[in-house]
Amino acid sequence: MPELPEVESLRLSLIPRIVGSTIQKVRVLMPKLVSSKGTTRTVSNTKVAEFINGLEDTKIVSINRRAKNLIFNLSSGGILLVHLKMTGQLAFKSNKNSHDKAVIGGHPIQESELVLPNKHSYIIMQLDNGSLYYNDVRQFGYLLYFKSLEVFEAEGHFENLGLEPLDQEFIWQDFYTKIKAKTGNIKKLFLDQTVVVGLGNIYADEVLFRAGVLPTRNTNSLTKVEIKKIYEAILVILPKAVNMGGSSVANYIMADGSRGTYAHEHMVYGRGGKECLVCGTILQKTVIASRTTIFCPECQK
Repeated sequence: MPELPEVESLRLSLIPRIVGSTIQKVRVLMPKLVSSKGTTRTVSNTKVAEFINGLEDTKIVSINRRAKNLIFNLSSGGILLVHLKMTGQLAFKSNKNSHDKAVIGGHPIQESELVLPNKHSYIIMQLDNGSLYYNDVRQFGYLLYFKSLEVFEAEGHFENLGLEPLDQEFIWQDFYTKIKAKTGNIKKLFLDQTVVVGLGNIYADEVLFRAGVLPTRNTNSLTKVEIKKIYEAILVILPKAVNMGGSSVANYIMADGSRGTYAHEHMVYGRGGKECLVCGTILQKTVIASRTTIFCPECQK
């Protein structure tokens, strides 16, 4: 599942390729993906029509991100919200240069590296400089169109999300205040995204290891010094992961054809049963909030 660094890397890769491009034609082959965001979705022909009519003949002005959501701002004033969820993928293929590699980000779908569109391509946008495909193996993601910023904000889509760790506004005092207002397991808290967004399973394990804090700790047991170490670890790990294209070594293809390499930096994630790279102790494995969690019983307290 793509996490914040992977989504941010995708955003940065798409910006130079499609911002300023005009969406000429839109094909919706899986109507439920543009109808709503719920787990159980009913197809709305009205939503499909609004989606197509709202996107066609508009220019992509900018691409922003909130948590793991991509926000396409359109010249009409409309908003396109894209959430890849667990199995979604965006792929852009230029029609200007046949030698340009596709920019692909999201869930690994091998077919996308071989041919576009493929059997998982359910939304296809023809731009004036190429094609943007939304591929989704299990159709968990969604693309929603809003005719204006006011309509989008009224949806309240982001009302329960926490602080953005890559923003300048991510300051220590706000982070500390939010942590102290919560109770419960620290890793589970990070996974629910209400304190800070972007610490999914991979990065929660890596941050807590760097901070020397066990993922099983209750927030009310954390000292101010420990919370500060967690904050500082976030400031180091997430920007570095973005700069390295995220952790999906084989799955993310950036605008320059390179792939995400942060998985090579993992200290604990995916290394359960192996020796700690710092102290040599065997890394332990447990399950928190239904997610496999790896930690070092020596380095983390």
